[in-house]
Amino acid sequence: MTESMERPALGSLPGRNRRAGRLVPAALIALSAVPVIAGSTRLGQLAGGGPITHDSVRYFATPAPVVAHIVSVTLFSILGALQFAHGLRRRRPAWHRTAGRLVVPSGLVSAVSGLWMTLFYPPLQNDSALLVGLRLVFGTLMIVSLVLGFAAIRRRDVTRHRAWMTRGYAIGMGAGTQLLTVGPWVALAGEPGPLPRALLMGAGWVINLAVAEWAVRRGSRLPYRRVR
Repeated sequence: MTESMERPALGSLPGRNRRAGRLVPAALIALSAVPVIAGSTRLGQLAGGGPITHDSVRYFATPAPVVAHIVSVTLFSILGALQFAHGLRRRRPAWHRTAGRLVVPSGLVSAVSGLWMTLFYPPLQNDSALLVGLRLVFGTLMIVSLVLGFAAIRRRDVTRHRAWMTRGYAIGMGAGTQLLTVGPWVALAGEPGPLPRALLMGAGWVINLAVAEWAVRRGSRLPYRRVR
């Protein structure tokens, strides 16, 4: 009889890991809450015709990209967070696959619309060339990660699929972490200038990717059990 190796079932993991399996998706949903709420507010303003400000006039002039971005980011953030719920994934694998079929396209729409807005919307006053470059780099990396994750699962390479999807999700969640990097600066010193703003927002993406890499490497070292 052939033998295979698989990760231990959730029920066989220590209590700390089972709690982490519940806390991680909850923390990710909490991290995405403020950007999702802000996006919903923006959709309400667009639907209601205002108020139109100096910063928002570009959205009213060409609303389709920002609407696509907000809707896709909302789906990507929430459904993506639930993909990290190990218990749900174990008990309902069909749900995991169905949700994944929405996570990948919504993530791609989110990244592509973000790149479009970076390239074609008039920049804000504090949007430096460095910030534009960072947005283009990380938006492209997000697309590459999601495509590689999709290609991996098509080959039934679950390990690489999880690794690339984790990286792609981490980049997509940059807006949530950027609130934590930019917010303290705003509270203490007011609105940051072009260079500090670019560095603080870049730090959000870097932090997320660092955590994603830690999670990927930690997951690759989890013990396996033999199944006959």
